[in-house]
Amino acid sequence: MSAVRSAIASLRAGRPVRIDGPVPTTVLAIETATQELLDLLDPERRAKVLISGERAAALNLANERDAADPGAPVVIGHESWLDVAIALSIADPGRDLDRGPIGPLQPISPACAETNRSALDLARLAGLLPALWLLDAATSGHGVSVDEIARERRQPAVEIVARAKLPLEDMPSTQIVAFRASDDGQEHVALVVGAFGGKPPLVRLHSECLTGDVFGSLKCDCGPQLKEALRIIGEHGGGVLLYLRQEGRGIGLANKIRAYALQDRGLDTVDANRRLGFIDDARDYGHAAAMLRALAIDEVRLLTNNPEKVNGLRTAGIKVAERVAHQMPANPHNVDYLATKRKRSGHLLA
Repeated sequence: MSAVRSAIASLRAGRPVRIDGPVPTTVLAIETATQELLDLLDPERRAKVLISGERAAALNLANERDAADPGAPVVIGHESWLDVAIALSIADPGRDLDRGPIGPLQPISPACAETNRSALDLARLAGLLPALWLLDAATSGHGVSVDEIARERRQPAVEIVARAKLPLEDMPSTQIVAFRASDDGQEHVALVVGAFGGKPPLVRLHSECLTGDVFGSLKCDCGPQLKEALRIIGEHGGGVLLYLRQEGRGIGLANKIRAYALQDRGLDTVDANRRLGFIDDARDYGHAAAMLRALAIDEVRLLTNNPEKVNGLRTAGIKVAERVAHQMPANPHNVDYLATKRKRSGHLLA
């Protein structure tokens, strides 16, 4: 198991992780930390809170430098009232009314900022809110370096762990191929449909959507997109559908449901993600490119209306010979969602 994957498992389990960088530090995820463990690891109650610039901006905490760079990490100094429950109310916008004023903010040196950015990246890879306790670097914990985190994010690898035939209704002969990612251990799958005839296959990158794909939610267009993509691939005689474990535009299932709650209060999908402390769209297509290469595919015809998918594959070394339009009709529940995708995320109409 890689150091990054072990560190992710530790954060999810509520255990400390040491980030080895220009200024080493040990972190504990606010979302999974217990008061008992924090008291044990920080008996003198000096631990600070690290949050993302996006979350700080949502809380109106960003100083002049941070306001110019929403991606910059922000550190909140320790106060006597700062405990696990209050820290979680800082991290989770669903609890914004559970606490009073926050402060003071602490200056961050460039060297500390590099380590802090890596720590926040690790929390995001773990599917947790990007909010961490900063502990003394000498605190015991699983170790991972800034360089290891950066390398896994830059060049994620996958391995094929299983494959089998998967008969689908009204579809050509289909295989399902299971992959495991090197960085976070997530399992992605590919449906390899029919035959390509030596031409670049028609490929759909579909990010997992439990609410839409399984439960038929009308808040998005994911379920209809998935079904229509399979129909189109089957109609063309073959192709590949990659089912990527990137729930909620890459923020994870629990955070996606938090974003839903914010949307119930009037925010759109972009602003909801930002208020949670994430960027507009946290998906990465390095895993998709690695999966295609593992299937001996280096050129595709991409079924999408999202230019970022085209750019993401090309950046990762996969040639996109053609973009094939893929759009679903709106319903009364997702008309604003689809408009936001076009206006704020650059999705195309056709």
